[in-house]
Formats: sequence, C-alpha cells, structure tokens
Amino acid sequence: MQGIGEKEEKFMKKKIKYSNEPIEARVISDFLPSPETLVLREKKKRVTLTLSEKSLNFFKGAAKKHNASYQAMIRRLLDYYVANQRS
Repeated sequence: MQGIGEKEEKFMKKKIKYSNEPIEARVISDFLPSPETLVLREKKKRVTLTLSEKSLNFFKGAAKKHNASYQAMIRRLLDYYVANQRS
C-alpha cells in the first residue's frame, strides 16, 4: 500500500544538473507607456440619436451580457468606424 506523498517523492529524487554557462543580462529601457497615456479622456459632445428598436435592443442585450454600458458600446463602435475610415 502506498503512503501519502510516496509517488511525488519518487519524482523529487531526480537531481537538477546546472551548467557553468555565463548568463547574458542587459538592462532594457522602459518601453511601456505610462498609465496616464493609457487613460482615454477624449472630449465628448452630447447628441440625440434615434435608433431602430431592433438596434437598441441588440446593444442593450449585449451590454447587459457583458456588464457594460450600451451607450459606451455604441460610442466605441462609431469611434472604431471613424478610425478605420481615415486609414
């Protein structure tokens, strides 16, 4: 009968073989953007928009499913469209 930990102990008996190879280390400059640049604070303008009931229900359903704001989803969709039209 095997005791607790006997199987794991068998694998732990293997010795790790280290080599004397030199370690090549170098300092890498900070290439990540600062947190301040990651915060998108674009100027917004309030508008009134009439959507079809079908479209509004789609965005409200998707927003609820992802615990998000349907208005923000619509805004991001429009921003994405505009960005791709400029290319």
